[in-house]
Amino acid sequence: MQKDQKWGFIVNPVAGNGLAKTYLPVIEKHAKTRNLNYDIVLTEYHNHAVELAHDFAVKGYKYIIAVGGDGTIHEAATGLLQHDHDATLGAIPAGSGNDIIPMLGFPHHFTDKDWDVFFNCNTVHSDVGVCNGHYFVNGMGLGIDAQIAVSKTQAEEDINKKHTSYFSHIIKTILSFKEEPFTLILGEEETNVHCLIYTIGNGRRFGGGYYLTPEAIANDSTFDICFADKLSILERILLLAKVPSGTHIKNKKVMYSQADRILLQFNTKVPYHLDGEIYYDEQFIVNILPKKLKLLYNPEGDHYFGSN
Repeated sequence: MQKDQKWGFIVNPVAGNGLAKTYLPVIEKHAKTRNLNYDIVLTEYHNHAVELAHDFAVKGYKYIIAVGGDGTIHEAATGLLQHDHDATLGAIPAGSGNDIIPMLGFPHHFTDKDWDVFFNCNTVHSDVGVCNGHYFVNGMGLGIDAQIAVSKTQAEEDINKKHTSYFSHIIKTILSFKEEPFTLILGEEETNVHCLIYTIGNGRRFGGGYYLTPEAIANDSTFDICFADKLSILERILLLAKVPSGTHIKNKKVMYSQADRILLQFNTKVPYHLDGEIYYDEQFIVNILPKKLKLLYNPEGDHYFGSN
């Protein structure tokens, strides 16, 4: 590790209900022990990490490290991708879901060995998705998983007001969700269907432990797609119970495929998430950018990459 290589740590102090902020002395300790040339900055508002990552890259920082959850990583990656920077992105898990971290072969909680591996600076080039001009590292979701993400946001607001619980929002969503009709275009084929689940995965895990696209490889230049049409309430419950293990893809009512370009058209604006961040739209143009983002990873861990 060269001493003139700069490290920029972007810490989201509210991630993980304040967990990320507790990493400040830990980062300081490891950085000083390794004689790193480093700076630490805290995010102050939504999308601030986009600006901070871009600023670090412009100033010549070699390694830019997002400390927080998937949203923080998503923002930092966007800051690098928007201007095609050559810096390497790393991630220290300190959020509530941490679904991107397994892609990199790291656990949710770093041991001393994990810190050593992290600072060995092993790199891999990951594919990146683009939907309607927005980047995503892990994946995007439409349908009930997007609505659950919306419900999570609402639940957090209501919990603060002591109105309800997150679990009650999930149950309500499963019971009341109405599948929206949409037109799917894959290659030359056009199909009219309804959307219970439509997940486009570069990674495998979503929602804090749900393996919706369990066979995805993050650098094979294709997305893995998990799709489910209309199901009864009982079928929904039975199917979703299998998602944490990834065995739902064996269900005859689940379609699992791969593509590098997808076009979707809904009749109205619907919610969708990119790495857990919520957006709304009615038309979706989704493309993959092969091996676009350089990441720090654990080559000996259970990562989601093929040969680099």
